[in-house]
Amino acid sequence: MTREIGRVRGGDAGPTLIVVAAIHGNEPAGVVAARRVLDRIASERIELRGELTCLVGNVAALARDVRCDTRDLNRSWTPDRLAQLRAGTFAPRDAEDRELAALHATIDAAVAAARGPVSLLDLHTTSGDGPPFTIVPGGEKSRAFARHVPLTCLTGLLELLDGTMAVAMAARGVPSLVAECGQHRAPESADRAEAALWLALAAAGLVDEAHAPWIAAMRALLDAARAGLPRRVDVVHRHAIAPGDGFVMAPGFRHFDRVAKGRVLAKDVRGDVVAPMDGYLLMPLYQTTGSDGFFLGR
Repeated sequence: MTREIGRVRGGDAGPTLIVVAAIHGNEPAGVVAARRVLDRIASERIELRGELTCLVGNVAALARDVRCDTRDLNRSWTPDRLAQLRAGTFAPRDAEDRELAALHATIDAAVAAARGPVSLLDLHTTSGDGPPFTIVPGGEKSRAFARHVPLTCLTGLLELLDGTMAVAMAARGVPSLVAECGQHRAPESADRAEAALWLALAAAGLVDEAHAPWIAAMRALLDAARAGLPRRVDVVHRHAIAPGDGFVMAPGFRHFDRVAKGRVLAKDVRGDVVAPMDGYLLMPLYQTTGSDGFFLGR
């Protein structure tokens, strides 16, 4: 297993799109999607402007089909670690630190080699079922990038979390978009990730839709997958969990289920976990790893 899924450098200078898949190792759909896109670019002989770089986020975890080895790599992009990486004083202590150092260096190299503006697409899937969606960090550049992908966009969620890659990259001035493409093992998740990648290529300016007419069908696929949901939902609550909580999500919930204040959503060692407000239920946790039980939005 290698970090680089593939790279295409166009003959003409232009923008760079960095795609990261499987920053959680049990989310392989983005890797499948990136390979499909790279294969189609080659088979259709599409000439890109600038450069497309597709990377595996957590190589070791992907090889083992686990979310992470010791802790969440997508909570590791904290200011202190990034400062140490920039200063050359970072001393990896565990598997995720080693993955962070390698991925950070690879992204830095891609940014340094860019011949135009840089954007980042972070491809994910979820343990629960439900419509796909996007997540953006704060900043108009990232929000403008997200508007090209016709899925419900969650705002405010990344501000409730520490150490995400998208927030770290946006802080560097790189427009960043997280695409949550469906349930981990659902076949359609790879299709949606592929569609999001093609739309990101067009949005970033690497490819003209006239040279890739199937992009219109990709847009229609995602628009249909949104299932009539609002184009934007503001995330206002995170239910954090810790080891020893014994958190178990109640069965049957899907992303964007409407729940009323007081509804029992899960159980833990203290008893029932209830919704503190009316709203949309987001990202209910149906796996044994992770620190986010669920989110609520409106």
